[in-house]
Amino acid sequence: MNIFEALRKDHDLQRSLLENLINTSGDTDKRDQTFEQLKKELAIHADAEERHLYVPLIDSDKTQEKARHSIAEHHDIDELIEKLEEIEYSSSAWLKIAKQLKEKVEHHLDEEEHEVFQIADKVLSEKEKSNLAKDYITHVDNKR
Repeated sequence: MNIFEALRKDHDLQRSLLENLINTSGDTDKRDQTFEQLKKELAIHADAEERHLYVPLIDSDKTQEKARHSIAEHHDIDELIEKLEEIEYSSSAWLKIAKQLKEKVEHHLDEEEHEVFQIADKVLSEKEKSNLAKDYITHVDNKR
């Protein structure tokens, strides 16, 4: 497995959790559990991705700008999560912001998969891609 395959697997999980989240309603256990799981997955993923994909990519002139942009998007996602944490689950504003979060995360994942991965594939060696995947998976598994 290479780093891109490992990341795509987690991206699929995030997409599923986002879809489940916006299909919840009101102040329910399902909304709370889904939101808590999504927050945890996004935090673990962003931390591991920054360490095991973006740090190596920042070293290359070809990928530095994309890596910095992606890291900035992680911060934008964190800000939306913080907004959601401040609003009551039963508020209509909560679902509106949850939909914004879904849109932002999906944009970020699509951009990574269709732009960043293609550029990174040319910069990283096969051995690096394999080693980064192992490090990423270990990091994620240890945090879950």
